[in-house]
Amino acid sequence: MQFSPEQISTIGWSFSQAEKLTEQYFHLGWGGFKNNKYDVKTRRNLEDHEINGRAFAHLCRYYYQKNGEADNPDNFYFFKVCLQDDRILHAVKRSNSFIKLAPLMLYIAIHELVHVVRFNRGEIEFDAPLEEKVVEEEKVHSITRSILQPIATSEMKLVIDCFNDRFHIGDIFSEEERLLN
Repeated sequence: MQFSPEQISTIGWSFSQAEKLTEQYFHLGWGGFKNNKYDVKTRRNLEDHEINGRAFAHLCRYYYQKNGEADNPDNFYFFKVCLQDDRILHAVKRSNSFIKLAPLMLYIAIHELVHVVRFNRGEIEFDAPLEEKVVEEEKVHSITRSILQPIATSEMKLVIDCFNDRFHIGDIFSEEERLLN
């Protein structure tokens, strides 16, 4: 399953809104996400190493070297948000319209952008040990919920509840996969 053109439009809207909300939360000010470089790709544009069967999305970090010069001050890191179309669409389909794509994508977009900001600020290393990554993931979920809470519609509240400390929407998918294998 891959996103349709209409769903791609929803993704674009989600990341646009996510940028605004994340910039406000972190008080990024002038430049905002121009200083936190990232790109969003869907399944059809992912390389094999960017496909992850265990998440709705994940980040890959890349390094740009201008003119191949290692010491060039214009060199920078950037992130690719790798959306896993099949996992996202499967979760929406399985929820029987309980979870809608737009609020789920907004949650995912904010979650990934919070990671981008925290990595760029040095609040955690991208290549941190697994134990630190687990703690970081919970922090990012908490921040994501905090960002969304003031603007949450009833549909968004359902998504937020699915990502709370007691329950994770991905757990249903993982359990179903386990039972099928």
